[in-house]
Amino acid sequence: MLTPDRRMLLKMAGLTGGALALGLPRLLLAADGPAGDLKSITGGAVPIGPGERKARIDRAQALMRENGIGAILIEPGASLIYFTGVRWWRSERLTAAVIPAEGAPIIVTPFFEKPSVAQSLGIEADIRVWQEDEHPLALVAAFLTERGLASSRISVEETARFFAFDGLRTALPKAELVSANPVVRGCRMRKTPAEIALMQAATDVTLAAYRWTIPQVRIGMTPADIGGLMTKATKALGGEPEFSLALVGEAAAYPHGSEAPQVVKAGDIVLMDCGCTVQGYQSDISRTFVVGADPTAEQRRVWDQVAKGQQVAFAAARIGAPAGSVDDAVRHYYQGLGYGPGYKLPGLSHRTGHGIGMEGHEPVNLVHGETTKLASGMCFSDEPGIYIPGKFGVRLEDCFHMTETGPAWFSKPPVSIDAPTG
Repeated sequence: MLTPDRRMLLKMAGLTGGALALGLPRLLLAADGPAGDLKSITGGAVPIGPGERKARIDRAQALMRENGIGAILIEPGASLIYFTGVRWWRSERLTAAVIPAEGAPIIVTPFFEKPSVAQSLGIEADIRVWQEDEHPLALVAAFLTERGLASSRISVEETARFFAFDGLRTALPKAELVSANPVVRGCRMRKTPAEIALMQAATDVTLAAYRWTIPQVRIGMTPADIGGLMTKATKALGGEPEFSLALVGEAAAYPHGSEAPQVVKAGDIVLMDCGCTVQGYQSDISRTFVVGADPTAEQRRVWDQVAKGQQVAFAAARIGAPAGSVDDAVRHYYQGLGYGPGYKLPGLSHRTGHGIGMEGHEPVNLVHGETTKLASGMCFSDEPGIYIPGKFGVRLEDCFHMTETGPAWFSKPPVSIDAPTG
Protein backbone atom coordinates (compact mmCIF):
# COMPACT_ATOMS: atom_id res chain seq x y z
CA MET A 1 0.00 0.00 0.00
CA LEU A 2 2.77 2.42 0.90
CA THR A 3 4.09 4.79 -1.79
CA PRO A 4 7.86 5.40 -2.08
CA ASP A 5 7.51 9.09 -1.18
CA ARG A 6 5.46 8.27 1.88
CA ARG A 7 7.93 5.59 2.93
CA MET A 8 10.75 8.11 2.80
CA LEU A 9 8.77 10.70 4.74
CA LEU A 10 8.02 8.21 7.49
CA LYS A 11 11.65 7.12 7.65
CA MET A 12 12.80 10.73 7.93
CA ALA A 13 10.22 11.58 10.55
CA GLY A 14 11.21 8.56 12.57
CA LEU A 15 7.74 8.40 14.06
CA THR A 16 9.25 8.78 17.54
CA GLY A 17 7.80 12.17 18.32
CA GLY A 18 4.69 10.80 19.98
CA ALA A 19 6.37 9.46 23.08
CA LEU A 20 8.78 12.38 23.35
CA ALA A 21 6.06 14.99 23.04
CA LEU A 22 4.06 13.32 25.80
CA GLY A 23 7.07 12.99 28.07
CA LEU A 24 6.87 9.19 27.98
CA PRO A 25 9.92 6.91 27.90
CA ARG A 26 10.44 4.98 24.69
CA LEU A 27 9.75 1.30 25.20
CA LEU A 28 12.55 -0.33 23.28
CA LEU A 29 11.96 -3.90 24.50
CA ALA A 30 12.94 -6.41 21.82
CA ALA A 31 13.34 -3.72 19.18
CA ASP A 32 16.87 -3.05 20.44
CA GLY A 33 17.79 -6.66 21.02
CA PRO A 34 18.27 -9.70 18.82
CA ALA A 35 15.25 -11.09 17.00
CA GLY A 36 14.92 -14.12 19.26
CA ASP A 37 15.80 -17.36 17.58
CA LEU A 38 14.75 -16.27 14.11
CA LYS A 39 16.88 -17.62 11.28
CA SER A 40 16.97 -16.83 7.57
CA ILE A 41 14.38 -18.67 5.51
CA THR A 42 15.56 -17.35 2.13
CA GLY A 43 18.61 -19.53 1.57
CA GLY A 44 16.84 -21.45 -1.17
CA ALA A 45 15.71 -18.38 -3.13
CA VAL A 46 16.96 -18.68 -6.70
CA PRO A 47 17.99 -15.39 -8.35
CA ILE A 48 16.92 -14.56 -11.88
CA GLY A 49 19.47 -16.11 -14.23
CA PRO A 50 20.79 -15.44 -17.75
CA GLY A 51 18.30 -17.77 -19.40
CA GLU A 52 15.35 -15.95 -17.88
CA ARG A 53 16.76 -12.56 -18.91
CA LYS A 54 17.33 -13.77 -22.48
CA ALA A 55 13.71 -14.93 -22.61
CA ARG A 56 12.66 -11.44 -21.49
CA ILE A 57 14.67 -9.82 -24.28
CA ASP A 58 13.15 -12.25 -26.79
CA ARG A 59 9.66 -11.44 -25.55
CA ALA A 60 10.33 -7.69 -25.69
CA GLN A 61 11.60 -7.95 -29.25
CA ALA A 62 8.56 -9.95 -30.31
CA LEU A 63 6.30 -7.27 -28.81
CA MET A 64 8.29 -4.55 -30.58
CA ARG A 65 7.74 -6.23 -33.90
CA GLU A 66 4.03 -6.70 -33.16
CA ASN A 67 3.68 -3.01 -32.33
CA GLY A 68 5.85 -1.60 -35.12
CA ILE A 69 8.55 -0.37 -32.72
CA GLY A 70 12.19 -0.30 -33.76
CA ALA A 71 13.84 -0.06 -30.35
CA ILE A 72 13.27 0.87 -26.71
CA LEU A 73 15.29 3.14 -24.43
CA ILE A 74 15.39 2.31 -20.71
CA GLU A 75 16.99 4.33 -17.91
CA PRO A 76 18.17 2.87 -14.56
CA GLY A 77 15.46 1.43 -12.34
CA ALA A 78 13.40 -1.73 -12.09
CA SER A 79 12.95 -2.11 -15.86
CA LEU A 80 16.69 -1.86 -16.51
CA ILE A 81 17.32 -4.55 -13.90
CA TYR A 82 14.48 -6.64 -15.31
CA PHE A 83 15.87 -6.77 -18.82
CA THR A 84 19.64 -6.46 -18.32
CA GLY A 85 20.49 -7.12 -14.67
CA VAL A 86 22.27 -3.76 -14.48
CA ARG A 87 21.77 -2.17 -11.06
CA TRP A 88 22.53 1.51 -11.38
CA TRP A 89 21.24 4.88 -10.26
CA ARG A 90 19.99 7.92 -12.10
CA SER A 91 22.14 11.03 -12.30
CA GLU A 92 22.81 13.81 -14.78
CA ARG A 93 25.17 11.36 -16.54
CA LEU A 94 23.03 9.06 -18.64
CA THR A 95 23.32 5.32 -18.32
CA ALA A 96 20.71 3.46 -20.36
CA ALA A 97 19.91 0.31 -22.28
CA VAL A 98 18.85 0.37 -25.90
CA ILE A 99 17.08 -2.80 -27.01
CA PRO A 100 16.42 -3.03 -30.77
CA ALA A 101 13.68 -5.16 -32.27
CA GLU A 102 16.36 -7.27 -33.92
CA GLY A 103 19.86 -8.08 -32.68
CA ALA A 104 21.73 -7.57 -29.45
CA PRO A 105 21.09 -4.66 -27.05
CA ILE A 106 23.65 -2.12 -25.97
CA ILE A 107 24.33 -0.34 -22.68
CA VAL A 108 25.35 3.31 -22.91
CA THR A 109 27.30 4.67 -19.95
CA PRO A 110 30.08 7.13 -19.09
CA PHE A 111 33.59 5.85 -19.90
CA PHE A 112 34.72 5.80 -16.28
CA GLU A 113 31.62 3.87 -15.17
CA LYS A 114 32.02 0.98 -17.60
CA PRO A 115 33.81 -1.44 -15.20
CA SER A 116 31.19 -0.91 -12.49
CA VAL A 117 28.23 -1.20 -14.85
CA ALA A 118 29.67 -4.40 -16.31
CA GLN A 119 29.68 -6.07 -12.89
CA SER A 120 25.91 -6.56 -12.80
CA LEU A 121 25.27 -6.95 -16.54
CA GLY A 122 23.29 -10.17 -16.93
CA ILE A 123 22.85 -10.41 -20.71
CA GLU A 124 25.00 -10.40 -23.83
CA ALA A 125 25.29 -6.70 -24.67
CA ASP A 126 27.92 -4.30 -25.96
CA ILE A 127 28.78 -1.52 -23.51
CA ARG A 128 29.31 1.70 -25.43
CA VAL A 129 30.88 4.59 -23.56
CA TRP A 130 30.79 8.35 -23.86
CA GLN A 131 33.31 10.87 -22.58
CA GLU A 132 32.52 13.88 -20.42
CA ASP A 133 32.71 16.26 -23.39
CA GLU A 134 30.35 14.12 -25.51
CA HIS A 135 26.55 13.84 -25.59
CA PRO A 136 25.24 10.38 -24.63
CA LEU A 137 22.11 10.65 -26.78
CA ALA A 138 24.33 11.19 -29.83
CA LEU A 139 25.83 7.79 -29.01
CA VAL A 140 22.33 6.28 -28.84
CA ALA A 141 21.40 7.94 -32.13
CA ALA A 142 24.54 6.58 -33.78
CA PHE A 143 23.68 3.04 -32.70
CA LEU A 144 20.11 3.33 -33.97
CA THR A 145 21.36 4.77 -37.25
CA GLU A 146 23.73 1.79 -37.62
CA ARG A 147 20.73 -0.49 -37.22
CA GLY A 148 18.74 1.41 -39.84
CA LEU A 149 16.30 2.77 -37.25
CA ALA A 150 16.92 6.50 -37.55
CA SER A 151 13.48 7.06 -39.08
CA SER A 152 11.56 4.39 -37.20
CA ARG A 153 9.29 4.40 -34.15
CA ILE A 154 11.53 4.50 -31.06
CA SER A 155 9.87 3.91 -27.71
CA VAL A 156 10.90 5.34 -24.35
CA GLU A 157 10.19 3.60 -21.03
CA GLU A 158 7.53 5.53 -19.10
CA THR A 159 9.72 6.57 -16.15
CA ALA A 160 12.58 7.97 -18.26
CA ARG A 161 13.39 11.61 -17.60
CA PHE A 162 12.52 14.37 -20.03
CA PHE A 163 16.14 15.20 -20.84
CA ALA A 164 16.63 11.68 -22.20
CA PHE A 165 13.47 11.91 -24.28
CA ASP A 166 14.29 15.41 -25.53
CA GLY A 167 17.91 14.56 -26.27
CA LEU A 168 16.88 11.58 -28.35
CA ARG A 169 14.28 13.63 -30.18
CA THR A 170 16.93 16.21 -31.05
CA ALA A 171 19.51 13.62 -32.10
CA LEU A 172 17.03 11.67 -34.27
CA PRO A 173 14.69 14.29 -35.76
CA LYS A 174 13.18 11.83 -38.25
CA ALA A 175 12.29 9.21 -35.63
CA GLU A 176 8.86 9.01 -34.03
CA LEU A 177 9.17 8.74 -30.25
CA VAL A 178 6.42 6.70 -28.59
CA SER A 179 5.65 5.03 -25.27
CA ALA A 180 7.35 1.73 -24.49
CA ASN A 181 4.37 0.58 -22.40
CA PRO A 182 3.16 -2.01 -24.93
CA VAL A 183 6.58 -3.67 -24.62
CA VAL A 184 7.66 -3.09 -21.03
CA ARG A 185 4.25 -3.61 -19.47
CA GLY A 186 3.61 -6.47 -21.85
CA CYS A 187 6.62 -8.24 -20.34
CA ARG A 188 6.65 -7.15 -16.70
CA MET A 189 2.94 -7.40 -15.93
CA ARG A 190 2.89 -11.18 -16.39
CA LYS A 191 5.27 -12.88 -14.00
CA THR A 192 7.05 -16.16 -14.72
CA PRO A 193 7.23 -19.05 -12.23
CA ALA A 194 10.73 -17.89 -11.23
CA GLU A 195 9.42 -14.42 -10.37
CA ILE A 196 6.41 -15.77 -8.50
CA ALA A 197 8.72 -18.02 -6.45
CA LEU A 198 10.74 -14.99 -5.34
CA MET A 199 7.59 -13.05 -4.48
CA GLN A 200 6.43 -16.05 -2.46
CA ALA A 201 9.74 -16.07 -0.60
CA ALA A 202 9.37 -12.38 0.24
CA THR A 203 5.80 -12.96 1.39
CA ASP A 204 6.89 -15.84 3.61
CA VAL A 205 9.43 -13.57 5.30
CA THR A 206 6.94 -10.79 5.95
CA LEU A 207 4.31 -13.15 7.30
CA ALA A 208 6.82 -14.85 9.61
CA ALA A 209 8.01 -11.44 10.80
CA TYR A 210 4.41 -10.48 11.64
CA ARG A 211 3.98 -13.68 13.63
CA TRP A 212 7.05 -12.76 15.69
CA THR A 213 6.26 -9.06 16.03
CA ILE A 214 2.54 -8.76 16.76
CA PRO A 215 2.59 -10.71 20.04
CA GLN A 216 5.28 -8.31 21.31
CA VAL A 217 3.31 -5.10 20.74
CA ARG A 218 2.62 -3.50 24.14
CA ILE A 219 0.82 -0.56 25.67
CA GLY A 220 3.10 2.50 25.61
CA MET A 221 4.90 1.64 22.39
CA THR A 222 5.28 4.16 19.60
CA PRO A 223 4.98 3.39 15.90
CA ALA A 224 8.78 3.49 15.70
CA ASP A 225 9.05 0.82 18.41
CA ILE A 226 6.62 -1.43 16.56
CA GLY A 227 8.25 -0.81 13.18
CA GLY A 228 11.65 -1.50 14.72
CA LEU A 229 10.52 -4.93 15.85
CA MET A 230 9.22 -5.74 12.39
CA THR A 231 12.35 -4.52 10.64
CA LYS A 232 14.61 -6.52 12.93
CA ALA A 233 12.58 -9.68 12.39
CA THR A 234 12.54 -9.17 8.61
CA LYS A 235 16.33 -8.87 8.50
CA ALA A 236 16.80 -11.94 10.69
CA LEU A 237 14.52 -13.95 8.42
CA GLY A 238 16.57 -13.06 5.34
CA GLY A 239 14.51 -10.28 3.76
CA GLU A 240 15.56 -6.75 2.90
CA PRO A 241 13.07 -4.44 4.66
CA GLU A 242 11.24 -2.01 2.41
CA PHE A 243 8.81 -0.43 4.88
CA SER A 244 7.45 -1.17 8.36
CA LEU A 245 4.55 1.22 8.91
CA ALA A 246 2.53 1.14 12.14
CA LEU A 247 -0.50 3.38 12.73
CA VAL A 248 -2.15 3.63 16.13
CA GLY A 249 -5.73 4.52 17.03
CA GLU A 250 -7.24 7.36 15.03
CA ALA A 251 -4.12 7.51 12.81
CA ALA A 252 -5.22 4.18 11.31
CA ALA A 253 -8.10 6.07 9.65
CA TYR A 254 -5.55 7.71 7.32
CA PRO A 255 -4.17 5.05 4.93
CA HIS A 256 -0.63 6.42 4.74
CA GLY A 257 -0.50 7.60 8.30
CA SER A 258 -0.33 10.71 10.41
CA GLU A 259 2.49 12.70 11.98
CA ALA A 260 0.37 13.32 15.07
CA PRO A 261 1.84 11.83 18.30
CA GLN A 262 0.90 8.18 18.67
CA VAL A 263 1.36 5.88 21.66
CA VAL A 264 -0.45 2.58 22.08
CA LYS A 265 -3.19 2.61 24.72
CA ALA A 266 -5.34 -0.27 25.91
CA GLY A 267 -8.00 -1.02 23.33
CA ASP A 268 -6.29 0.82 20.48
CA ILE A 269 -6.42 -0.42 16.92
CA VAL A 270 -2.93 -0.92 15.46
CA LEU A 271 -2.68 -1.07 11.66
CA MET A 272 0.60 -2.35 10.24
CA ASP A 273 1.63 -2.19 6.57
CA CYS A 274 4.95 -3.96 5.92
CA GLY A 275 6.96 -5.42 3.08
CA CYS A 276 10.40 -6.60 2.06
CA THR A 277 12.33 -7.81 -0.96
CA VAL A 278 14.01 -11.12 -1.72
CA GLN A 279 16.32 -11.08 -4.74
CA GLY A 280 14.64 -7.84 -5.85
CA TYR A 281 11.01 -9.04 -5.62
CA GLN A 282 8.56 -7.58 -3.15
CA SER A 283 5.95 -8.47 -0.59
CA ASP A 284 3.21 -6.22 0.79
CA ILE A 285 1.02 -7.32 3.70
CA SER A 286 -1.18 -5.33 6.09
CA ARG A 287 -2.59 -6.52 9.41
CA THR A 288 -4.93 -4.80 11.89
CA PHE A 289 -5.38 -5.82 15.53
CA VAL A 290 -6.29 -4.51 18.99
CA VAL A 291 -3.79 -4.21 21.85
CA GLY A 292 -4.39 -4.68 25.56
CA ALA A 293 -8.14 -5.31 25.52
CA ASP A 294 -10.84 -7.24 23.74
CA PRO A 295 -12.01 -5.59 20.50
CA THR A 296 -15.13 -3.50 20.79
CA ALA A 297 -18.22 -4.53 18.90
CA GLU A 298 -17.55 -1.77 16.35
CA GLN A 299 -13.91 -2.73 15.87
CA ARG A 300 -14.87 -6.36 15.39
CA ARG A 301 -17.70 -5.51 12.97
CA VAL A 302 -15.51 -3.30 10.75
CA TRP A 303 -12.67 -5.85 10.79
CA ASP A 304 -15.10 -8.57 9.67
CA GLN A 305 -16.46 -6.31 6.90
CA VAL A 306 -12.95 -5.70 5.58
CA ALA A 307 -12.20 -9.43 5.72
CA LYS A 308 -15.33 -10.06 3.68
CA GLY A 309 -14.30 -7.29 1.28
CA GLN A 310 -11.02 -9.12 0.62
CA GLN A 311 -12.92 -12.27 -0.26
CA VAL A 312 -15.30 -10.34 -2.53
CA ALA A 313 -12.30 -8.96 -4.42
CA PHE A 314 -10.65 -12.38 -4.66
CA ALA A 315 -13.85 -13.94 -6.00
CA ALA A 316 -14.19 -11.19 -8.61
CA ALA A 317 -10.63 -11.70 -9.91
CA ARG A 318 -11.26 -14.00 -12.85
CA ILE A 319 -9.28 -14.58 -16.03
CA GLY A 320 -10.52 -12.19 -18.70
CA ALA A 321 -12.35 -9.88 -16.28
CA PRO A 322 -11.46 -6.16 -16.48
CA ALA A 323 -9.20 -5.22 -13.57
CA GLY A 324 -11.61 -2.45 -12.62
CA SER A 325 -14.43 -4.92 -12.06
CA VAL A 326 -12.66 -6.19 -8.93
CA ASP A 327 -12.79 -2.71 -7.40
CA ASP A 328 -16.40 -2.31 -8.49
CA ALA A 329 -17.41 -5.54 -6.76
CA VAL A 330 -15.95 -4.40 -3.44
CA ARG A 331 -17.59 -0.97 -3.63
CA HIS A 332 -20.94 -2.56 -4.42
CA TYR A 333 -20.62 -4.71 -1.30
CA TYR A 334 -19.50 -1.79 0.88
CA GLN A 335 -22.23 0.50 -0.39
CA GLY A 336 -24.75 -2.12 0.66
CA LEU A 337 -23.35 -1.77 4.18
CA GLY A 338 -23.83 1.99 4.13
CA TYR A 339 -20.29 3.07 3.25
CA GLY A 340 -19.32 5.45 0.46
CA PRO A 341 -20.68 5.72 -2.14
CA GLY A 342 -17.65 5.32 -4.36
CA TYR A 343 -14.47 6.59 -2.74
CA LYS A 344 -16.20 8.74 -0.10
CA LEU A 345 -15.63 8.30 3.62
CA PRO A 346 -16.41 6.56 5.82
CA GLY A 347 -15.54 3.71 3.50
CA LEU A 348 -12.76 2.77 1.07
CA SER A 349 -10.98 5.90 -0.12
CA HIS A 350 -8.32 4.19 -2.25
CA ARG A 351 -8.25 1.52 -4.97
CA THR A 352 -8.82 -2.08 -3.96
CA GLY A 353 -5.36 -3.14 -5.07
CA HIS A 354 -2.25 -2.45 -7.13
CA GLY A 355 0.09 -4.46 -9.28
CA ILE A 356 3.24 -5.71 -7.56
CA GLY A 357 6.50 -7.38 -8.53
CA MET A 358 9.95 -5.82 -8.59
CA GLU A 359 8.29 -2.62 -7.43
CA GLY A 360 5.74 -2.28 -4.66
CA HIS A 361 3.35 -0.51 -7.03
CA GLU A 362 3.28 -1.62 -10.66
CA PRO A 363 0.70 -1.41 -13.45
CA VAL A 364 -2.08 -2.22 -13.57
CA ASN A 365 -4.32 -1.38 -10.63
CA LEU A 366 -7.56 -2.84 -9.33
CA VAL A 367 -9.35 0.48 -9.66
CA HIS A 368 -12.68 1.64 -11.10
CA GLY A 369 -12.47 2.16 -14.86
CA GLU A 370 -9.37 0.01 -15.50
CA THR A 371 -10.16 -2.05 -18.60
CA THR A 372 -7.03 -4.22 -18.78
CA LYS A 373 -8.15 -7.84 -18.63
CA LEU A 374 -6.78 -10.12 -15.95
CA ALA A 375 -4.42 -12.78 -17.29
CA SER A 376 -2.25 -15.51 -15.83
CA GLY A 377 0.95 -14.25 -14.24
CA MET A 378 -0.48 -10.90 -13.15
CA CYS A 379 0.09 -10.13 -9.45
CA PHE A 380 -1.93 -7.78 -7.24
CA SER A 381 -2.48 -6.63 -3.70
CA ASP A 382 -5.97 -7.16 -2.27
CA GLU A 383 -6.47 -4.43 0.37
CA PRO A 384 -10.00 -3.05 0.59
CA GLY A 385 -9.70 -1.18 3.89
CA ILE A 386 -12.46 0.74 5.66
CA TYR A 387 -11.56 4.11 7.18
CA ILE A 388 -13.68 6.04 9.68
CA PRO A 389 -12.19 9.51 10.25
CA GLY A 390 -12.05 10.51 13.91
CA LYS A 391 -12.21 6.89 15.04
CA PHE A 392 -9.98 4.28 13.39
CA GLY A 393 -9.31 2.36 10.19
CA VAL A 394 -8.94 -1.30 9.31
CA ARG A 395 -6.88 -2.65 6.42
CA LEU A 396 -6.12 -6.26 5.63
CA GLU A 397 -3.77 -6.69 2.70
CA ASP A 398 -2.65 -9.89 1.06
CA CYS A 399 -1.34 -10.37 -2.46
CA PHE A 400 -2.39 -12.89 -5.07
CA HIS A 401 -1.29 -13.99 -8.52
CA MET A 402 -3.46 -15.04 -11.41
CA THR A 403 -3.21 -18.64 -12.60
CA GLU A 404 -4.83 -20.16 -15.67
CA THR A 405 -7.82 -21.08 -13.51
CA GLY A 406 -8.08 -17.97 -11.35
CA PRO A 407 -6.41 -16.23 -8.41
CA ALA A 408 -4.05 -17.88 -5.90
CA TRP A 409 -2.94 -16.28 -2.64
CA PHE A 410 0.68 -15.52 -1.79
CA SER A 411 -0.46 -15.16 1.83
CA LYS A 412 -3.84 -16.32 3.08
CA PRO A 413 -5.85 -13.63 4.84
CA PRO A 414 -6.56 -13.99 8.56
CA VAL A 415 -10.07 -15.09 9.49
CA SER A 416 -10.49 -13.30 12.83
CA ILE A 417 -9.37 -10.13 14.59
CA ASP A 418 -8.47 -12.46 17.47
CA ALA A 419 -5.87 -14.23 15.29
CA PRO A 420 -4.62 -11.31 13.16
CA THR A 421 -1.51 -12.84 11.61
CA GLY A 422 -3.37 -15.55 9.72
